Amino acid sequence: MPTTTADRRRWIVLSVLIISLVAVVLDNTVLNVALKTIAEPKVGLGASQSQLEWAINSYTLVFAGLLFTFGVIGDRIGRKRMLIIGMTLFGLASLLSSYARTPAELIWARAAMGLGGAAVMPQTLSIITNIFEPKERPRAIGIWASAVGVAIAIGPVTGGLLLDHFWWGSVFLINVPLTAVGVTAIVALVPESKSPAPGRVDYPGVLASIVGLVLLVYGIIRGGDVGSWLHRGVIGPIVAGLAVLVAFCWYESRSDHPSLDVRLFRDPRLSSAAAAIGLNFFAMSGVYFFMSFYLQNVRGYTPLHAGLLTTPVAIGQMLAAGRSAGLVRRFGAKVVTAGGLLIVTGALIGYHSLSQTTPMALLEVIFFLQGSGMGIVMPTATESVMSVVPRERGGAGSAITNTSRQVAVALGVAVLGSILAQGYRARLAPDLAVLSPAARSAATQSIAATQAAAGRLGAVGARLLASADQAFVQAMHVTTIISAVIAASGALLMAIWMPGLRTAAGGDQVGSAIPAPNLAEVGSGPGEPIAVPVTAQVTAQAGGPAAAPITEPIVQPVRSVLAED
Repeated sequence: MPTTTADRRRWIVLSVLIISLVAVVLDNTVLNVALKTIAEPKVGLGASQSQLEWAINSYTLVFAGLLFTFGVIGDRIGRKRMLIIGMTLFGLASLLSSYARTPAELIWARAAMGLGGAAVMPQTLSIITNIFEPKERPRAIGIWASAVGVAIAIGPVTGGLLLDHFWWGSVFLINVPLTAVGVTAIVALVPESKSPAPGRVDYPGVLASIVGLVLLVYGIIRGGDVGSWLHRGVIGPIVAGLAVLVAFCWYESRSDHPSLDVRLFRDPRLSSAAAAIGLNFFAMSGVYFFMSFYLQNVRGYTPLHAGLLTTPVAIGQMLAAGRSAGLVRRFGAKVVTAGGLLIVTGALIGYHSLSQTTPMALLEVIFFLQGSGMGIVMPTATESVMSVVPRERGGAGSAITNTSRQVAVALGVAVLGSILAQGYRARLAPDLAVLSPAARSAATQSIAATQAAAGRLGAVGARLLASADQAFVQAMHVTTIISAVIAASGALLMAIWMPGLRTAAGGDQVGSAIPAPNLAEVGSGPGEPIAVPVTAQVTAQAGGPAAAPITEPIVQPVRSVLAED
């Protein structure tokens, strides 16, 4: 088998791709630490809880809505080129976010960051799939997933350091030098690759997915704002969003160039793995949203200390992700994925025990369990998806995993954030009599707003502060129980639905319900080979001549592969 430039330098290329990944993931973890500061009227933007939700979800919605399109574009124009474009856009939008003067400006700048992130993320997994053979791919994806843990560890601490010494916008400004280093490394080291048969861009599908998601998320967030799920302004957008998304799925199932090929979900390995990713992040999104407020507003830690306290999440994720491939070889993807979701469920139940005086040692254990569960689930589910999608369509497979995560985060923040806001408002309402009628509405926008109002009331305000802390913790308890039920349901669903076949040692799983494109030969009897051409068009590094397309059949007898399971 000829060795290409990408094969010889694949581990160096992986390190460059990790830089791109860390830049995108780092932004979200840094934002979690900065939420409390952005909510403050004096040193931040005075953002309400719903505006903070939109600051998160404007990024997420654009990111999720354009992942498939940018995956297809990357397959068409070149994944390296798309990676450079995405990193550049991400850096410029980060600069805009850092100097936003109002919550609205921050929301729009964050949406622009989502545009860049959507161009980056599909290319990373797609390139990994193209440069690593099936034997090495689980290890490479495990390292890729471990990098998420590193970013989770670096993000809060970096954000805390910046917030202790600079203004809130510095948490976005840090992305600018990181993306500059990333672009330089991509230009110098990453080989170009394209799909031999790229699809057309599905513009109606892209528009419908974004419109549907925005309407649905807007309705859910609006429900938390008005305190009623039966309000016309809540039901209308939710129903309209669901209708658009149903129409989107119907259209995609009949399109010859879909942005989301829903037919891939007929394979239970892919559909169950995508569901595991989605349920994991939906359940955890509530924790991401309230933990910053709990540590900083309720417990009184500085942003730096709050960031340091979250490091066990990253440690657990890094340790577990590196061992996930071995666990799958021993126990199978079904057991590993369901077990990881059960660990996440245990961590979420643990959050229900938190109070205003809980020892931090207990919280550190909960954080470690949370990270370990996520570190087990994510590489396993990601490899399951990528093993189903044909190699030349790696962009689509990458987009499926990332869309599952981002849509789940958007809906989770909207649903669980709204439940948190509504619960906090309801529990605090009896204690707001000390405020004027005009001030009551503003005081319930977030716990930061309540504390700002209480700070102007002297001794009376001290009692209101204590009530606000208690109301927030009680609302947090309700949110965590709902999250735990979702994660537990995911574990049960994986135990029932996910196929029990293990990944064959050194190869992809077999038995996909979706035939691979360009299938050259299918054995008709036991032991006859299946020949699947793996086509990768790799261009030599920058400045070198373009290499000819390489077509290499990978032939494995069906009987021998199944025998290992």
